[in-house]
Amino acid sequence: MVSVDQAIIARYKKDGNNYEILVDCTNALAVREGKELDLHDVVAAMNIYSDARKGMEASPTAIKQVFGTDDFEEVAKQIIQKGEIQLTQEYREQLRITKRKQILNVIHTNGVDPKTHLPHPMQRLENAFEEAKVHVDEFKDVQHQVQEILKKLRPILPIKFEIKEIALKITGEYAMKCYATIKSFGTILKEEWLNTGMWVCVVEIPGGMENDLYDRINKISHGNVENKVLKIK
Repeated sequence: MVSVDQAIIARYKKDGNNYEILVDCTNALAVREGKELDLHDVVAAMNIYSDARKGMEASPTAIKQVFGTDDFEEVAKQIIQKGEIQLTQEYREQLRITKRKQILNVIHTNGVDPKTHLPHPMQRLENAFEEAKVHVDEFKDVQHQVQEILKKLRPILPIKFEIKEIALKITGEYAMKCYATIKSFGTILKEEWLNTGMWVCVVEIPGGMENDLYDRINKISHGNVENKVLKIK
């Protein structure tokens, strides 16, 4: 179980009353985002307080009225998911920075300029974030925020999420060395060996990863690769 000394308060307010539990910061946020964790890794005490700092426990009758149950695990989950998790300003800022980087990476990986079908450089995306005054919520899911942020960015920077099917032809001596790298970028839809000893495949990848894929396999094969975009979706 989490150390009480290192725990923070998760609080749910209802009808002027507080319902508080002591939780591990990181694991409570993980539960809030939908992850399934053992409750003993999340809470520091199996108590529901009206004032955790003073050690005052909430009324069992009030708990059942508000949450519809007096089962501690169910009540704790509701408090974490619906209530406020009291983070320090420093911790909140660190979470925000981390989530901002994750969102930028998702957009950079999947997004392209609709005119050129090429990804926007990361610096260009960061500049657009600043110009659009994008606010990142440290608690909201990354994928949900991406869609909201794209609406703000598009008047400044045209962005379209694309999936590309790319055909690759690689000489036999480098094919197996490139295989794992190609697979790490996306899904290999089909592959075959030609009579010439060349290996060919069709891989489906996020649109923004095209240049990165070429850079990686050209480095491995010393340029002994041919590529062609077959389809853009």
